[in-house]
Amino acid sequence: MPALNEVNLNVPVGVRMALVGPNGAGKSTLLKAIAGLLPVQAGQIRVYGQPIGACHHRVAYLSQRSEVDWRFPLNVRQLALTGRYVHLGWLRRPAPKDYALVEQVLSQLHLSELAGRQIGQLSGGQQQRALLARALVQEADLLLLDEPLNAVDTKTRDIVMEVLKMLQKQGKTALVATHDLGRLAADFDGAIYLEEGRLMTPRPEVAQVAR
Repeated sequence: MPALNEVNLNVPVGVRMALVGPNGAGKSTLLKAIAGLLPVQAGQIRVYGQPIGACHHRVAYLSQRSEVDWRFPLNVRQLALTGRYVHLGWLRRPAPKDYALVEQVLSQLHLSELAGRQIGQLSGGQQQRALLARALVQEADLLLLDEPLNAVDTKTRDIVMEVLKMLQKQGKTALVATHDLGRLAADFDGAIYLEEGRLMTPRPEVAQVAR
């Protein structure tokens, strides 16, 4: 049985869109499919009018924190730098501009003082910001974020939303899986509701932007 059924949607450019639904609704599956990480059995996914394989460099995917092995021996700066390899490949060495971009993003996420710390020594909120740094240094036009606000401290939540609003002013688009229904209207332009792998009618407290 497919994880997603009859999902037909269009997310406008330059919005912050929430992806909402109970556990097992298909939110992570949808994000991974858009990112090109899962095969599509039927239908098609187009990003900026192109198949995902033709514009993967314009898309950045952030996985759930629980999917990361935090024992891996990397510090925060090194983790963020791995996001540049979507442009560099694994054989080219990073240039000074790549390192400069990493430092800029770490500053935006209030991680500069933690840049040399091992990722396994970070708090949950700090780990989430480190993952977001890796996504942001890709300089993608579309951000697919899987539960970036789950179980984080207020400081991290505020920083993440501040950065997403800044990126929106630059014309970037964010599709964000979240369980925090209480802040949808304040933090997002609209919401997509999934249940049992299907699109559902949105709840009245949030206007549906994707149509």
